[in-house]
Amino acid sequence: MDAGELGQIAALVAAGAFLLLVLLLARPIWRLGNTVEAATRAINDINERTAPLLTNMNVTIENVNTALGQVHTSLDGVNIQLAKIDTMTGHAQTVTANIANLATVISAAAANPLVKVAAFGYGVRKAAAARRRAEEEREVRAALKQQRRASRRRGER
Repeated sequence: MDAGELGQIAALVAAGAFLLLVLLLARPIWRLGNTVEAATRAINDINERTAPLLTNMNVTIENVNTALGQVHTSLDGVNIQLAKIDTMTGHAQTVTANIANLATVISAAAANPLVKVAAFGYGVRKAAAARRRAEEEREVRAALKQQRRASRRRGER
């Protein structure tokens, strides 16, 4: 056998070994292709399902931002109203203090003359009662004197 034939035999053996290797690796490569295809389908499915979710999430976030803006505006309005109420409360407190002071002044101004009038009225009543008693005593004394004189006159006769 010459070298050419040996080279051909070696080439045939190498071609047979390569064919055997391809046949042995064909099945795992085929399965790997199916796995890659399934993974690709799963990724495409996730993309199809995720896109609407992300769109809905964006809409929800925009609505939340709008609501937060409205809440912020409302809180600003409430804070303005609270500031106005604080001002009104301060004014009401000042007015109340002024009215209390005025009531104290009026009470003091009216009470002093009223006390004097009441005291004067009491004194007048006491004086009038004393005068009535004095008049009654005089009348009683005068009646007693008349009775004594009458009894003396009877005794003289």
